[in-house]
Amino acid sequence: MSAHAATSSMQQAPTTQSPLARETALPVPSRIGAAFAAAKAEGRTALIPFVTAGYPNLAMTEQLIPALVRGGADLIEIGVPFSDPLADGATVQRASQAALANGVRLADCLPLVERLRARHGVQVPLLLMGYYNPILQYGPDRFAADAAEAGVDGFIVPDLPTEESDELLAACRAHGRDLIFLLAPTSTEARIADVAARASGFVYCVSLRGVTGARQQLPDLEEYVGRVRRATNLPLAIGFGVSTAEHVRQVGMVADGAVVASALINHLERLPESEQPAAAEAFVRALGEPSGRPNEESKSEG
Repeated sequence: MSAHAATSSMQQAPTTQSPLARETALPVPSRIGAAFAAAKAEGRTALIPFVTAGYPNLAMTEQLIPALVRGGADLIEIGVPFSDPLADGATVQRASQAALANGVRLADCLPLVERLRARHGVQVPLLLMGYYNPILQYGPDRFAADAAEAGVDGFIVPDLPTEESDELLAACRAHGRDLIFLLAPTSTEARIADVAARASGFVYCVSLRGVTGARQQLPDLEEYVGRVRRATNLPLAIGFGVSTAEHVRQVGMVADGAVVASALINHLERLPESEQPAAAEAFVRALGEPSGRPNEESKSEG
Protein backbone atom coordinates (compact mmCIF):
# COMPACT_ATOMS: atom_id res chain seq x y z
CA MET A 1 0.00 0.00 0.00
CA SER A 2 1.09 3.60 -0.26
CA ALA A 3 2.91 4.73 2.87
CA HIS A 4 -0.32 6.21 4.22
CA ALA A 5 -3.09 4.26 2.48
CA ALA A 6 -1.39 0.90 2.83
CA THR A 7 -1.74 0.89 6.58
CA SER A 8 -4.87 2.97 7.04
CA SER A 9 -7.10 -0.11 7.12
CA MET A 10 -4.72 -1.96 9.46
CA GLN A 11 -3.85 0.34 12.30
CA GLN A 12 -4.98 3.37 14.18
CA ALA A 13 -8.79 3.66 14.06
CA PRO A 14 -10.48 2.79 17.37
CA THR A 15 -11.98 -0.67 17.24
CA THR A 16 -14.78 -2.40 19.05
CA GLN A 17 -15.62 -6.03 18.61
CA SER A 18 -18.95 -6.30 16.81
CA PRO A 19 -21.65 -8.81 17.76
CA LEU A 20 -20.81 -10.63 14.53
CA ALA A 21 -17.18 -11.10 15.54
CA ARG A 22 -18.22 -12.29 19.01
CA GLU A 23 -21.14 -14.52 18.16
CA THR A 24 -20.89 -15.88 14.61
CA ALA A 25 -19.48 -19.37 14.54
CA LEU A 26 -16.28 -19.75 12.62
CA PRO A 27 -16.35 -22.02 9.56
CA VAL A 28 -15.08 -25.55 9.86
CA PRO A 29 -11.30 -25.88 9.41
CA SER A 30 -10.52 -24.90 5.85
CA ARG A 31 -8.19 -26.15 3.18
CA ILE A 32 -6.05 -23.12 4.00
CA GLY A 33 -5.44 -24.22 7.58
CA ALA A 34 -4.65 -27.74 6.41
CA ALA A 35 -2.04 -26.43 3.97
CA PHE A 36 -0.23 -24.54 6.71
CA ALA A 37 -0.44 -27.56 9.02
CA ALA A 38 1.07 -29.81 6.35
CA ALA A 39 3.98 -27.41 5.75
CA LYS A 40 4.59 -27.14 9.50
CA ALA A 41 4.58 -30.93 9.87
CA GLU A 42 7.27 -31.09 7.19
CA GLY A 43 9.35 -28.44 8.97
CA ARG A 44 9.17 -25.80 6.25
CA THR A 45 7.71 -22.39 5.52
CA ALA A 46 4.54 -22.42 3.44
CA LEU A 47 5.14 -20.81 0.04
CA ILE A 48 2.43 -18.48 -1.28
CA PRO A 49 3.25 -17.13 -4.75
CA PHE A 50 1.11 -14.41 -6.32
CA VAL A 51 -0.04 -14.06 -9.92
CA THR A 52 -2.37 -11.51 -11.46
CA ALA A 53 -5.36 -13.04 -13.24
CA GLY A 54 -5.07 -12.10 -16.90
CA TYR A 55 -1.39 -11.20 -16.94
CA PRO A 56 0.17 -11.61 -19.39
CA ASN A 57 -3.18 -13.10 -20.46
CA LEU A 58 -5.81 -15.35 -18.94
CA ALA A 59 -4.69 -18.45 -20.83
CA MET A 60 -1.15 -18.04 -19.50
CA THR A 61 -2.44 -17.53 -15.95
CA GLU A 62 -4.18 -20.88 -16.31
CA GLN A 63 -0.83 -22.44 -17.20
CA LEU A 64 1.23 -20.62 -14.59
CA ILE A 65 -0.77 -21.72 -11.57
CA PRO A 66 -0.35 -25.49 -12.11
CA ALA A 67 3.34 -24.80 -12.74
CA LEU A 68 3.60 -23.02 -9.39
CA VAL A 69 2.00 -26.04 -7.73
CA ARG A 70 4.51 -28.36 -9.38
CA GLY A 71 7.26 -26.11 -8.04
CA GLY A 72 6.02 -26.56 -4.48
CA ALA A 73 3.51 -23.77 -3.85
CA ASP A 74 1.40 -24.52 -0.78
CA LEU A 75 -1.21 -21.84 -1.44
CA ILE A 76 -1.63 -19.44 -4.35
CA GLU A 77 -2.80 -15.85 -4.28
CA ILE A 78 -4.59 -14.73 -7.44
CA GLY A 79 -4.73 -10.98 -7.93
CA VAL A 80 -8.01 -9.57 -9.22
CA PRO A 81 -7.27 -6.71 -11.65
CA PHE A 82 -8.39 -3.33 -10.34
CA SER A 83 -7.98 0.21 -11.61
CA ASP A 84 -6.72 1.75 -8.35
CA PRO A 85 -4.74 -0.88 -6.43
CA LEU A 86 -3.53 1.20 -3.48
CA ALA A 87 -1.66 -1.66 -1.79
CA ASP A 88 0.42 -2.54 -4.81
CA GLY A 89 3.77 -1.33 -6.02
CA ALA A 90 4.77 -0.62 -9.59
CA THR A 91 5.16 -4.26 -10.67
CA VAL A 92 1.76 -5.48 -9.53
CA GLN A 93 0.09 -2.26 -10.68
CA ARG A 94 1.57 -2.76 -14.14
CA ALA A 95 0.34 -6.35 -14.24
CA SER A 96 -3.12 -5.26 -13.08
CA GLN A 97 -3.38 -2.56 -15.73
CA ALA A 98 -2.33 -4.98 -18.44
CA ALA A 99 -4.92 -7.51 -17.27
CA LEU A 100 -7.62 -4.83 -17.29
CA ALA A 101 -6.60 -3.95 -20.85
CA ASN A 102 -7.08 -7.64 -21.66
CA GLY A 103 -10.65 -7.32 -20.44
CA VAL A 104 -10.21 -9.38 -17.25
CA ARG A 105 -12.50 -8.51 -14.36
CA LEU A 106 -13.62 -10.06 -11.08
CA ALA A 107 -16.28 -12.14 -12.83
CA ASP A 108 -13.57 -13.78 -14.97
CA CYS A 109 -11.62 -14.97 -11.93
CA LEU A 110 -14.24 -17.43 -10.74
CA PRO A 111 -14.37 -19.44 -14.01
CA LEU A 112 -10.55 -19.40 -13.94
CA VAL A 113 -10.59 -21.11 -10.56
CA GLU A 114 -13.23 -23.56 -11.78
CA ARG A 115 -11.02 -24.55 -14.70
CA LEU A 116 -7.96 -24.89 -12.47
CA ARG A 117 -9.89 -27.30 -10.24
CA ALA A 118 -11.69 -29.26 -12.97
CA ARG A 119 -9.21 -29.33 -15.86
CA HIS A 120 -5.87 -29.11 -14.13
CA GLY A 121 -6.56 -30.90 -10.86
CA VAL A 122 -5.22 -28.05 -8.72
CA GLN A 123 -5.87 -28.96 -5.09
CA VAL A 124 -3.90 -26.33 -3.16
CA PRO A 125 -5.84 -23.45 -1.59
CA LEU A 126 -6.57 -20.61 -4.01
CA LEU A 127 -7.16 -17.11 -2.64
CA LEU A 128 -8.47 -14.10 -4.49
CA MET A 129 -6.70 -10.85 -3.59
CA GLY A 130 -8.80 -7.90 -4.66
CA TYR A 131 -10.32 -4.59 -3.65
CA TYR A 132 -13.72 -4.18 -2.12
CA ASN A 133 -15.61 -2.07 -4.66
CA PRO A 134 -15.97 -4.85 -7.29
CA ILE A 135 -17.06 -7.27 -4.53
CA LEU A 136 -19.61 -4.75 -3.30
CA GLN A 137 -20.95 -4.29 -6.82
CA TYR A 138 -21.13 -8.07 -7.30
CA GLY A 139 -22.92 -8.47 -3.97
CA PRO A 140 -20.91 -9.89 -1.05
CA ASP A 141 -23.18 -12.85 -0.33
CA ARG A 142 -23.57 -13.81 -3.99
CA PHE A 143 -19.84 -13.38 -4.47
CA ALA A 144 -18.96 -15.64 -1.53
CA ALA A 145 -21.49 -18.24 -2.69
CA ASP A 146 -20.25 -18.23 -6.31
CA ALA A 147 -16.63 -18.27 -5.18
CA ALA A 148 -17.27 -21.26 -2.92
CA GLU A 149 -18.91 -23.11 -5.80
CA ALA A 150 -15.97 -22.29 -8.07
CA GLY A 151 -13.43 -23.59 -5.55
CA VAL A 152 -12.02 -20.37 -4.09
CA ASP A 153 -10.85 -20.89 -0.51
CA GLY A 154 -10.59 -17.34 0.76
CA PHE A 155 -10.21 -13.64 0.09
CA ILE A 156 -7.65 -10.94 0.84
CA VAL A 157 -9.21 -7.46 0.64
CA PRO A 158 -6.53 -4.91 1.55
CA ASP A 159 -8.79 -1.85 1.52
CA LEU A 160 -11.42 -3.38 3.82
CA PRO A 161 -10.86 -2.38 7.47
CA THR A 162 -12.21 -4.63 10.18
CA GLU A 163 -14.86 -2.15 11.30
CA GLU A 164 -16.39 -2.22 7.79
CA SER A 165 -16.06 -5.96 7.21
CA ASP A 166 -19.24 -7.32 8.82
CA GLU A 167 -21.18 -7.93 5.59
CA LEU A 168 -18.43 -9.74 3.75
CA LEU A 169 -17.34 -11.57 6.90
CA ALA A 170 -20.88 -12.88 7.42
CA ALA A 171 -21.02 -14.01 3.79
CA CYS A 172 -17.67 -15.77 4.08
CA ARG A 173 -18.70 -17.57 7.24
CA ALA A 174 -22.06 -18.56 5.75
CA HIS A 175 -20.32 -20.16 2.78
CA GLY A 176 -17.28 -21.56 4.57
CA ARG A 177 -14.70 -19.23 3.03
CA ASP A 178 -11.83 -17.55 4.86
CA LEU A 179 -11.50 -13.77 5.00
CA ILE A 180 -7.83 -12.91 5.43
CA PHE A 181 -7.10 -9.67 7.24
CA LEU A 182 -3.90 -7.66 7.02
CA LEU A 183 -1.83 -6.18 9.82
CA ALA A 184 1.10 -3.78 9.59
CA PRO A 185 4.07 -3.06 11.85
CA THR A 186 2.21 0.08 12.94
CA SER A 187 -1.00 -1.78 13.91
CA THR A 188 -2.17 -1.04 17.43
CA GLU A 189 -2.87 -3.72 20.01
CA ALA A 190 -6.58 -2.97 19.60
CA ARG A 191 -6.35 -3.49 15.84
CA ILE A 192 -4.46 -6.75 16.30
CA ALA A 193 -7.09 -7.97 18.77
CA ASP A 194 -9.91 -7.07 16.41
CA VAL A 195 -8.29 -8.92 13.52
CA ALA A 196 -7.65 -11.92 15.76
CA ALA A 197 -11.35 -12.00 16.68
CA ARG A 198 -12.49 -11.99 13.06
CA ALA A 199 -9.80 -13.84 11.16
CA SER A 200 -9.79 -17.40 9.89
CA GLY A 201 -7.34 -19.25 7.65
CA PHE A 202 -4.32 -17.11 8.49
CA VAL A 203 -3.32 -13.54 9.26
CA TYR A 204 -1.38 -11.61 6.61
CA CYS A 205 1.43 -9.62 8.23
CA VAL A 206 2.71 -6.82 6.01
CA SER A 207 6.47 -6.71 6.51
CA LEU A 208 6.93 -2.94 6.18
CA ARG A 209 5.27 0.38 5.61
CA GLY A 210 4.61 1.14 1.98
CA VAL A 211 3.49 -0.76 -1.08
CA THR A 212 4.23 -4.22 -2.38
CA GLY A 213 7.47 -4.74 -4.26
CA ALA A 214 10.63 -6.79 -4.25
CA ARG A 215 13.25 -5.66 -1.73
CA GLN A 216 16.92 -6.33 -1.17
CA GLN A 217 16.46 -6.78 2.60
CA LEU A 218 13.64 -7.43 5.02
CA PRO A 219 13.31 -5.50 8.28
CA ASP A 220 13.60 -7.13 11.69
CA LEU A 221 10.23 -8.82 12.12
CA GLU A 222 10.57 -10.58 15.46
CA GLU A 223 8.98 -8.01 17.78
CA TYR A 224 6.14 -7.15 15.38
CA VAL A 225 5.26 -10.75 14.55
CA GLY A 226 5.54 -11.65 18.22
CA ARG A 227 2.81 -9.13 19.05
CA VAL A 228 0.51 -10.74 16.50
CA ARG A 229 1.43 -14.25 17.62
CA ARG A 230 0.39 -13.48 21.18
CA ALA A 231 -3.09 -12.55 19.96
CA THR A 232 -3.94 -15.54 17.76
CA ASN A 233 -3.20 -19.20 17.19
CA LEU A 234 -3.80 -18.83 13.46
CA PRO A 235 -0.87 -19.23 11.05
CA LEU A 236 0.92 -16.01 10.16
CA ALA A 237 2.12 -15.24 6.65
CA ILE A 238 4.47 -12.39 5.78
CA GLY A 239 4.32 -10.50 2.52
CA PHE A 240 5.51 -7.25 0.88
CA GLY A 241 9.16 -7.39 -0.12
CA VAL A 242 9.73 -11.15 0.16
CA SER A 243 11.88 -11.91 -2.87
CA THR A 244 14.51 -14.60 -2.33
CA ALA A 245 15.15 -17.97 -0.74
CA GLU A 246 17.06 -16.18 2.03
CA HIS A 247 14.02 -14.01 2.70
CA VAL A 248 11.85 -17.12 2.94
CA ARG A 249 14.33 -18.56 5.43
CA GLN A 250 14.18 -15.37 7.50
CA VAL A 251 10.39 -15.35 7.41
CA GLY A 252 10.30 -18.96 8.52
CA MET A 253 12.16 -18.09 11.70
CA VAL A 254 9.20 -16.03 12.97
CA ALA A 255 6.17 -16.91 10.84
CA ASP A 256 4.47 -19.77 9.02
CA GLY A 257 4.22 -18.62 5.41
CA ALA A 258 5.86 -16.31 2.87
CA VAL A 259 4.03 -14.44 0.11
CA VAL A 260 6.12 -13.73 -3.00
CA ALA A 261 4.62 -11.43 -5.62
CA SER A 262 6.67 -8.75 -7.39
CA ALA A 263 9.87 -10.80 -7.55
CA LEU A 264 8.04 -13.60 -9.37
CA ILE A 265 6.32 -11.23 -11.80
CA ASN A 266 9.58 -9.39 -12.50
CA HIS A 267 11.29 -12.68 -13.24
CA LEU A 268 8.63 -14.04 -15.56
CA GLU A 269 7.94 -10.93 -17.60
CA ARG A 270 11.51 -10.89 -18.90
CA LEU A 271 10.90 -14.23 -20.60
CA PRO A 272 8.95 -15.31 -23.69
CA GLU A 273 5.52 -16.62 -22.72
CA SER A 274 6.47 -20.10 -23.91
CA GLU A 275 9.17 -20.25 -21.21
CA GLN A 276 7.16 -18.78 -18.36
CA PRO A 277 5.47 -21.91 -16.92
CA ALA A 278 8.77 -23.79 -16.58
CA ALA A 279 10.44 -20.67 -15.17
CA ALA A 280 7.63 -20.22 -12.62
CA GLU A 281 8.01 -23.81 -11.47
CA ALA A 282 11.77 -23.43 -11.10
CA PHE A 283 11.47 -20.09 -9.31
CA VAL A 284 9.17 -21.42 -6.61
CA ARG A 285 11.21 -24.58 -6.20
CA ALA A 286 14.32 -22.47 -5.62
CA LEU A 287 12.51 -20.37 -3.01
CA GLY A 288 11.87 -23.50 -0.99
CA GLU A 289 15.44 -24.76 -1.06
CA PRO A 290 18.12 -23.41 1.32
CA SER A 291 20.57 -23.24 -1.57
CA GLY A 292 18.01 -21.89 -4.02
CA ARG A 293 18.82 -18.59 -5.67
CA PRO A 294 16.01 -17.22 -7.84
CA ASN A 295 17.22 -14.93 -10.59
CA GLU A 296 19.01 -12.02 -8.93
CA GLU A 297 17.48 -9.55 -11.41
CA SER A 298 14.02 -10.40 -10.05
CA LYS A 299 14.84 -8.56 -6.81
CA SER A 300 14.64 -5.08 -8.31
CA GLU A 301 11.20 -3.45 -8.27
CA GLY A 302 9.97 -2.75 -11.76
